[in-house]
Amino acid sequence: MSSALTDLFPHPIVQAPMAGGVSVPRLAAAVSEAGGLGFLAAGYKTADGMYQEIKQLRGLTGRPFGVNLFMPQPDHADPAAVEVYAHQLAGEATWYDTELGDPDSGRDDGYDAKLAVLLDNPVPVVSFHFGVPSSDALESLRRAGTFTLVTATTPEEALAAQYAGADAVIAQGVEAGGHQGTHRDLPEQDGSGLGLLSLVTQVRETVALPIVAAGGIMRGSQIAAVLAAGASAAQLGTAFLAAHESGAHDVHKQALTNPLYVRTELTRAFSGRPARGLVNRFLREHGPYAPAAYPEVHHLTAPLRKAAAKAGDAQGMALWAGQGHRLARELPAGQLVEILAAELEAARTALSGKGELR
Repeated sequence: MSSALTDLFPHPIVQAPMAGGVSVPRLAAAVSEAGGLGFLAAGYKTADGMYQEIKQLRGLTGRPFGVNLFMPQPDHADPAAVEVYAHQLAGEATWYDTELGDPDSGRDDGYDAKLAVLLDNPVPVVSFHFGVPSSDALESLRRAGTFTLVTATTPEEALAAQYAGADAVIAQGVEAGGHQGTHRDLPEQDGSGLGLLSLVTQVRETVALPIVAAGGIMRGSQIAAVLAAGASAAQLGTAFLAAHESGAHDVHKQALTNPLYVRTELTRAFSGRPARGLVNRFLREHGPYAPAAYPEVHHLTAPLRKAAAKAGDAQGMALWAGQGHRLARELPAGQLVEILAAELEAARTALSGKGELR
């Protein structure tokens, strides 16, 4: 198996690129400095905003890091369904004293402009979510010295990434917090995602690419499990969401271990695409009626989510979290990497028979 990815960082620990202001430069820098792979999320930013964060990150660390891009989405949303959902959300707009957003605010997330920046100013790693980039784009990044990863939620998606020329695949299990990185948004498949260990095993037997395992991982022993299943590294999001350097709202961080939030659920309520979050009032009331319309619903609810966060109202926020959220630890990110690495080593020792299995 290629070591081109894991040679970039001492510990097989990748900080997930969490869009929406969580994966700020100081978080990515702290993870990379501690021996993991820090990531910036370019999603929902302008190309210049992404570039400025890359410059800031480079000022904080000389170690390798990654940048994540959202793939442009096909125009398949039903405008009538979006309009009906907007009417349903009118009461939320009144409650938070704000206007609903414009659902037609753009579909491509500035993809071409961001890709151009990353070709002109190469970074060590680039990953892609919501689809597979063209073979030309992947080859251009490779020529620029960039290692590429593509998120896959099925073995078939992993195969598509391999055919396109990706260097590695991120196998995202259904346990993962935030958006599922499915290549096609098919409502009839909602809730049918594969669990991480099953997915990693199937992907391992389908493609010859290195695998980064993602979904619900919060402890070093879980990292050991996915490595044993065939992954080269593990990607953790929720675990780093609670870190001191995370850009997540304090209310969001506190909600991860608040006994008021007993479970997570995949929902289209906030964005129109399946994403896992803590079950709160907004998710319960609107999730069953949200249409399959991304990014239209994302744009529509953006002012509501912003207003709820400003008011410190967790019941109206998108509290993205994986299934392991109750295991979150509020620590400096560098310390968390060190603890995860120590837990991983302990688990490996125990599994090798050199230590006592507890």
